[in-house]
Amino acid sequence: MLKDRVALITGAATGIGEAVARLFASQGAHTYILDRDLAGCRRVAESIVSAGGEATAFGGDVRRRQDIAPWVESAIGGFGRIDVLINNAGVYPRQAFLEMSEAQWDEMHEINLKSMFHTLQMVLPHMVARRGGKVVNISSVTFHLGMALLAHYVASKGGVIGLTRSLAREMGEHNIHVNCITPGAIKVDAEAKVVTAQQVQAMMASQCLERRILPLDIARVCLFLSSELSDGMTGQTLNVDGGWVMH
Repeated sequence: MLKDRVALITGAATGIGEAVARLFASQGAHTYILDRDLAGCRRVAESIVSAGGEATAFGGDVRRRQDIAPWVESAIGGFGRIDVLINNAGVYPRQAFLEMSEAQWDEMHEINLKSMFHTLQMVLPHMVARRGGKVVNISSVTFHLGMALLAHYVASKGGVIGLTRSLAREMGEHNIHVNCITPGAIKVDAEAKVVTAQQVQAMMASQCLERRILPLDIARVCLFLSSELSDGMTGQTLNVDGGWVMH
């Protein structure tokens, strides 16, 4: 489905980003993966290559353009184009709002939202020049729900949806599709650090589908939004949350 497409994916050492990289490579994409965990990113890339796919790993902090530049330049140098950008990198530490420091607020927005400003400004000119491309931004179902102890996170993820909609308007004339996914409660290794087993059960009970939503579930929707199957869509936000929220 993505044969010979050039796809850039952030936050690809674990979780959703890793699942996207693996699925895209299995569909024939040339994947360029970026994560501040370089060792983890290399592990994913080596596994993809061992399975017969293509992946090139980069270590970098999405808050710094100087870290993003080699990742973008390598794809352009290797293939002369970028077909797909998946903005997935993000963090979600809990913090009571009245105890939150300005530094905590700023860090959340720099990683979850401003990082997309950086990647998009560096990738979109290449898509504009070729008159085409697919962008998928990862937000969160918490924007629709509102969540205690996550005001900074929810605010940043709401910004991702707003950015998606505005860029869809601005980039449409260049045949660039910009869409968004709001994942629900995803079963990832980092989950145990922020929620209890009881909280996981409560979230599942709020879903229409009482099963865990997996990184692969998100990756499959990323694949749809990155392929010709979604050529009639832009500016949209798709929930992948087992029917937790309907809007």
